[in-house]
Amino acid sequence: MKLTIISGRSGSGKSTALHVLEDAGYNCVDNLPVGLLPALIHDALRDNHGQSQRMAVSIDARNLPHDLQLFPEILISIDRMKLDSEVVYLDALSPTLVKRFSETRRRHPLTTTTLDLHQAIEAERQLLENISDIADLTIDTTNLSSTDLADLISSRIVERSDSGTSLLFRSFGFKHGVPVDADQVFDARCLPNPYWEPQLRALTGQDQAVVDFLSRQALVNEMYNDICKYLDTWLPRFEAKNRIYMTVAIGCTGGQHRSVYLANRLEQRFSRRSENVLVRHRELAPDAGPVRESKT
Repeated sequence: MKLTIISGRSGSGKSTALHVLEDAGYNCVDNLPVGLLPALIHDALRDNHGQSQRMAVSIDARNLPHDLQLFPEILISIDRMKLDSEVVYLDALSPTLVKRFSETRRRHPLTTTTLDLHQAIEAERQLLENISDIADLTIDTTNLSSTDLADLISSRIVERSDSGTSLLFRSFGFKHGVPVDADQVFDARCLPNPYWEPQLRALTGQDQAVVDFLSRQALVNEMYNDICKYLDTWLPRFEAKNRIYMTVAIGCTGGQHRSVYLANRLEQRFSRRSENVLVRHRELAPDAGPVRESKT
């Protein structure tokens, strides 16, 4: 039996994630009281006579605070059942969550006559720390549309094979902030910059001209080889500790050229090692078309 626990702050996309899993054939339960989780699993195992099934439950701040404090202890008891279980935590920057609530005019579950929206969002972060601290996968949805999030949930959870760590290479621009869900971060800003080549400025690391330019640079190849050596050495150690997910973020200034090139090259290399390898480019449009004037 596979159990996926979805949690996160309100407005971060939990409903979207749960809908994707439901469409993929998971038995889904929203807003499950934490204390009922072991009984739900026992019933599912009994009713299916140990046969394989997939279940997803959403646990969030609508639970009683005392019950949320018990989550780590309950998770330990679940682990003793020898299930294939994982905890996925969704979050976004607080200003983004405020904007989402303001746009939808929904009421935050923690707001009261004495607690405004900003305070409720911060209180929720503290309330869910026991879950966020032990999550197997944290997804920052700040810059993700509902479609982007649905694609990521499908790729990283639904389609993940049962063997090996799910490895995601994510390019980003430092001027837009470091991804909060990154497990490893590598800084490519010291490398030769295609932005300063007039004929390459409007292109991205997806374009062959930029690929050719960066492939010829000794420093780029040196950094690529060093990152490969690091991951070759340490990924097996993480896998030995049953690490389910790993997000490797590659950053340059604007997230258009160097980081995109390196993330693509690393994905191609490690895809030969494992089935569970993905690449995403945070600053590029979904169609990865040419980018307008943007200093990288």
